[in-house]
Amino acid sequence: MTDALPFFEDNAQSPSTDDGTAMTMVSMLRQDLVVADRYDDRGSIVRLDLVRADGSVLPAFSAGAHVEIEIASLEDGRSLRRRYSLWGDPTDRYRWRLGILLSPASRGGSQALHTRAHRGSRIAVGPPANDFPLAPEGAAVLVGGGIGITPLLAMAHTLTAEGRPFVLHYVTRSAGRTAFLDLLPTFPFADRIRLHHDDGIGALPFDPTRDLTAPDDDAHLYVCGPAGFMDHCTAAARGLGWAAPRIHQEAFGADVDTTGSTFEVVARRSAVTVRVGPQETIANALSGAGVPVELSCGEGVCGACACDVVEGKPDHRDHVLTDEEKARGDQILICCSRALGARLVLDL
Repeated sequence: MTDALPFFEDNAQSPSTDDGTAMTMVSMLRQDLVVADRYDDRGSIVRLDLVRADGSVLPAFSAGAHVEIEIASLEDGRSLRRRYSLWGDPTDRYRWRLGILLSPASRGGSQALHTRAHRGSRIAVGPPANDFPLAPEGAAVLVGGGIGITPLLAMAHTLTAEGRPFVLHYVTRSAGRTAFLDLLPTFPFADRIRLHHDDGIGALPFDPTRDLTAPDDDAHLYVCGPAGFMDHCTAAARGLGWAAPRIHQEAFGADVDTTGSTFEVVARRSAVTVRVGPQETIANALSGAGVPVELSCGEGVCGACACDVVEGKPDHRDHVLTDEEKARGDQILICCSRALGARLVLDL
């Protein structure tokens, strides 16, 4: 490992990099981990292995889990928090393995990690959390679109260890944009992986009506990837007879329209009232008025910013709340959702 520390926690200034650029890492998280290995993969994805500096064991995680990284933006140094799924074998207690896509629409998180995270870099990382767990029993059909493959690889490790039947469909645009291609043959579940490329070269495109088939009585379907991809897969699955409780999904990089008419938001506990403009989010308006706001993805896919609605009707734009939760109208994700009326009162 090198001595370069381009990430540093506890509001301290890190040492300068080789080009003389100083970088900061503002953190309220619990783990100060070291990048033990970095691999620049196909499809603009970087793979990072994180370990403890003293080589001791890391907290356990379950398949489908993610961790949260906090990093200073490349543009203005403001603190960014981003969640990334763990793709390694959950029985490996000595390293956490991440796969991070350099998003074309990056708001600073993935770009900063691609630029700054090198072997020897220190990164402040939160404890594992899991919003996308495996069901405790039954067969599984795993469908990953692009970077959405990451939590499904961890699931495949667990399913293999438990002796449960499963198949893993990995969908990418082309072989040249397929990350993990060098590792796939080495996995103990290599014979259960089905590759699909949108261009049809070397592997047939994914057709959910053909490849999902009708469900077994105990089977669960797990879909992860861009929101549009997941919508296509889950709609096809329902048409094949998959019951909604047996379809599980987690979104990566959702497209969300956060714009709309101006409205008023009252943060009741903070005794603050703000006006949210047409191009502004509730989270930004409240944060600008000094109200503490919990934010991570900023795209309505993680749920970190969810809060209770006291009065008013939300205009839901997120990919986290279920249809039933949205219909109740007692919660809102303030990173992307808006108001259907002139006023919302939130428990903030």
